[in-house]
Amino acid sequence: MRETHRSKVLIIGSGPAGYTAAIYAARANLHPILVQGLQPGGQMTITTDVENYPGFADVIQGPWLMDQMQAQAAHVGTKICTDIITNVDLSQRPFRAEGDNGDTYIGETLIIATGAQARWLGLASEQKFRGGGVSACATCDGFFFRGREVCIVGGGNTAVEEAIFLTHHASKVTLIHRRDTLRAEKIMQDRLFANPKISFVWDSAVEEVLGEGEPAVVRAVKLRNVKTGALSEIKCDGLFVAIGHTPATELFKGKLELDHEGYIITKVDSTATAVAGVFAAGDVKDKIFRQAVTAAGMGCMAALDAEKFIAAHESHGKTALHAAE
Repeated sequence: MRETHRSKVLIIGSGPAGYTAAIYAARANLHPILVQGLQPGGQMTITTDVENYPGFADVIQGPWLMDQMQAQAAHVGTKICTDIITNVDLSQRPFRAEGDNGDTYIGETLIIATGAQARWLGLASEQKFRGGGVSACATCDGFFFRGREVCIVGGGNTAVEEAIFLTHHASKVTLIHRRDTLRAEKIMQDRLFANPKISFVWDSAVEEVLGEGEPAVVRAVKLRNVKTGALSEIKCDGLFVAIGHTPATELFKGKLELDHEGYIITKVDSTATAVAGVFAAGDVKDKIFRQAVTAAGMGCMAALDAEKFIAAHESHGKTALHAAE
C-alpha cells in the first residue's frame, strides 16, 4: 500500500552527511525522515580499515561505522525509510519526492546527501582487490602503505595531488597515465616532477591487477602500452585509482544549480542551495576534501541551516507543510 510521509526535514542519502544531518535534526525535535537510497551507508560501506575517523583509538571498519551512525540516528528519533528516490519536485514548498516503491515523501525542507561515486577502471581484478591494496582514496588509505611501493592511475589534478601525498608514506610512487602529458595544472606538475620518489609510465593503461594470498592482496599490475600494445608488469603493494568522481546529482539536473562537473553549488559558508529550503551536504557538493569526517561536519551544518530556516518561517505563521495539509 502506497504511503505519504511528511516531515519538516526530509533527507535523501545515508552516508556520514545524511546520518549526521538526521541526528542533529532529530535532536532539534524536527522529526526528520531519511531515505537511504541505493547504497545505504554510501562509499563507507566499501571501505575496510578506517583509522582517521576521530574518536576511535583502534582501526574500525567502514560498514560498522555506518551501522553505528544509522542506529544513532534511529535512536534519537529519525524515521529511516528503505527506498530509492526516483523524482523530486523543487518548484514549490513543501518539496515532494517520489520513491521507487510508490511512496511519496514531503518535506518542508530538503537536505541532499546523495554523495558521489569514485570512477573505477572497470576491471574484474580491480574489484577483487578492493580492500586488499586497491583504493580510490590516497588520503584515506595511504597510511597503510608506509615504506611500500605503490602505483597510481590518472593524469588530472586529483592524481597529481594524491601521488604527492602518497610520497609521505610510500617508498616509491609510480604514476601511470594513458597519455604522454598530464592534464593537471602546471604548478602542480612542477611539484610532481621535482619529487624524487615519483616515477612515470606514459602511454599505458592498467590491464589487470595481480595478487595472491588469502585474503588476496596486490603484488603487481599488468600494463598495456596503448600505442604499441606491448604488455609489462610493475611490482607494487597497492594501486590507487585517481580518475575522478561522479556526484549523484542526476535527480537534480535542471532543478538546482550545478557546476560543470555536476556538483551542487551552495552559498559561501553555508549548505544552502539556490532554492530556498534546499540544502546540500557531503560529497554531493564537496569535490575537494571528500572525507567521512568533513561529510559528517557538513551534515551537521545542513541540519542547523534547515533548523534556522524553519524557525524563521514559523515566526511568520503557518509553515508550508501545515499549509499543504
